[in-house]
Amino acid sequence: MPDLRRILVTGGAGFIGSNLCEALLDQGREVHVLDNFNDYYDPAIKRKNIEKALTHSTYSISEGDIRDQELVAEVMTTFNPQAVIHLAAMAGVRPSIEKPHLYNDVNIAGTTVLLEAVRKHPVQNFVFGSSSSVYGSHDRVPFSEEDVLSRPISPYAATKLAGEQLCFTYHHLFDLPVSCLRFFTVYGPRQRPEMAIHLFARKIMNGDPITLFGDGSSRRDYTYVDDIIDGVIRSLDRVQGFEIFNLGESRTVGLLEMVSILEDAIGLKADLRYEPDQPGDVPITYADVSKAGRVLGYKPAVPIEEGIRRMVKWLKD
Repeated sequence: MPDLRRILVTGGAGFIGSNLCEALLDQGREVHVLDNFNDYYDPAIKRKNIEKALTHSTYSISEGDIRDQELVAEVMTTFNPQAVIHLAAMAGVRPSIEKPHLYNDVNIAGTTVLLEAVRKHPVQNFVFGSSSSVYGSHDRVPFSEEDVLSRPISPYAATKLAGEQLCFTYHHLFDLPVSCLRFFTVYGPRQRPEMAIHLFARKIMNGDPITLFGDGSSRRDYTYVDDIIDGVIRSLDRVQGFEIFNLGESRTVGLLEMVSILEDAIGLKADLRYEPDQPGDVPITYADVSKAGRVLGYKPAVPIEEGIRRMVKWLKD
């Protein structure tokens, strides 16, 4: 197993990225972040996310865009990472329907810039943050990495699937070791404010109504951020060819059940309103994590009841 000490993390000021960077720093690794602090949500939240990491002597950051070829080349040359964890992306299914050109540009062209950079400045591992959305409206559950995927149902999902395919192309052409990680509905402290668990929790605590899209029967595989971080680091330290791994809790929870768990953790009832299903939403996500368990030793440890208790405590604090 290689000793990867210098890690470049794109999107390292975001929800998953900032939690990941702190875990890497706690392991004594040197971390450099590339993040553009865009206004998809309040950039001040991202700046608060990195406050703890900034106290580490082995943490550094470049503020800029992954599409900036000169900046990316400069970071690769000056920091000289041994591995890249690529999390930077335009996120969200629904916004991607409104801004498909932006999503294509950032998520596909930006990923190409990074892959070209590591072709010129080789690294020992390239970890790509993908998404369960690549499975689309999939009939067969749980979702397996062996499933043939050709029908993403949102521009966001299409860009993530394209990113995986680009990663394979660079592995094939240039022998780049790659791990593509399909994250399943990640939640926990620092979760983006527009994501369901965070949004619903704040609305319940404030006494505001919650809008549910559909009849409440949709189901998601909610995964606590600590379990995702564990999977990312395990894949970072495993270098072997090209692999795709599902990272989820491998349990589905209905939308109304999730709201009920939130109500119990907060101690208040939700005021529910219903709207029709939204374009791009899928009825279920459900991860088969047997491959990640077998190859990486990945084993999710935080059930949603405990994870939501931790998140509500973070929100109240």
